Amino acid sequence: MKDKGRIKKRTYEILEAASPGDIPSKIFDYFIIILISLNVIAVMLETVKSLYVRWSSLFRGFEILSISIFTVEYIFRVWSCTVEEKYRHPLTGRIKFIFTPMALVDLFAILPFYLPMVIPFDLRFIRILRLFRIFRLFKIERYFEALKILGNVLKNTKEELSVTFFVLLILLVIVSTLMFFAEHEAQPEAFSNVFEAMWWGIVTLTTVGYGDVYPVTPLGKILAGIIAILGIGMFALPAGILASGFSQEIRKRRKIICPHCGKEIEIE
Repeated sequence: MKDKGRIKKRTYEILEAASPGDIPSKIFDYFIIILISLNVIAVMLETVKSLYVRWSSLFRGFEILSISIFTVEYIFRVWSCTVEEKYRHPLTGRIKFIFTPMALVDLFAILPFYLPMVIPFDLRFIRILRLFRIFRLFKIERYFEALKILGNVLKNTKEELSVTFFVLLILLVIVSTLMFFAEHEAQPEAFSNVFEAMWWGIVTLTTVGYGDVYPVTPLGKILAGIIAILGIGMFALPAGILASGFSQEIRKRRKIICPHCGKEIEIE
């Protein structure tokens, strides 16, 4: 039992992002990063019809090899996760682990390969499922510090971002309704209802302005000008929140505990 526990712990250490000095873990990390990158490149190359027709057997063989490796990795992750205290229980702990964001990414990376074997899907739907292989790219997150920082920033600022996007949603409904009443009679096809007007509202508030739908009445033009200015201000809010979050996260990572006084000090 002790040997089994030791093997499980070592498996978990190797599968997780490498700790300093752990050579096998680093080798595994680099191997998985290269494999994920090659998979993403393969997905992109498969969209070139001439290449896919010529090398379809090679693409298929690489897909089977990759899926085999990712499946074994996923099984070992689920098996060894009970090493962590929060996943200690052999059943509920593993269920809890399976529903963590990164474990779901690992699952979605392999699921499209197995689903057609279990459930008879329409061939067109199978092609859509194959697009989900791009989820393998998200597996890289656990190996790069920059992506971990981004994840922490989004996690720490989720409340502020949620409020901002909720305000944007309310603003979108208001401006779309106003523009519908201002432009409906002049452009019944472009502004046939509030939902159609929302397309104009989205591209205006985001300052994209495709120009496929635009106001022609004086009232509509005045509203469009006001809304365009509001859009610049409203979309600056999430950018400011994220910038502040990045600044706090980087400052936090620069702080260490002084061994002499026990206080936090910031590394320049």
